[in-house]
Amino acid sequence: MSFAWRYVVRPDGSFCRLTNIDGGLDHVSDEELARLHPAEDQGDGQPARPCSRCGGVLLLHWHGPLMTGVWMELCPACDARRPAASAFIRRYRDPDRDLSALPRLFGDWETETLHAHGWARAPEPATPPGPPVHPGLMPRGEG
Repeated sequence: MSFAWRYVVRPDGSFCRLTNIDGGLDHVSDEELARLHPAEDQGDGQPARPCSRCGGVLLLHWHGPLMTGVWMELCPACDARRPAASAFIRRYRDPDRDLSALPRLFGDWETETLHAHGWARAPEPATPPGPPVHPGLMPRGEG
């Protein structure tokens, strides 16, 4: 089973991340994904979520990976000195943002934020080798 992410980027710079298991979303265009996952509107009269550290306006807030309990916040005031977060902030402020860099920037920011909360990303496990073939066995039909 292969596991990858598809990113839907909206004109305002906001995005959503979707799980693409075994390439199930490879045939779906970006426009179709954007229609299926519209931007979250704040139409309920509640203000946007403030930064939990300084109370300022967040550029992005995101739930961390499942079972970590980490709420990730991207605040221009609080995160300006963190390398991955500041690169992600620059991407948000750049009107000519490079969409191909989003997965790498998001992954770096997620790793940096989780590390600050005491989590570490485990390396990808190596594929175990198959069992050794006994040298004395002959394939059927031969010998």
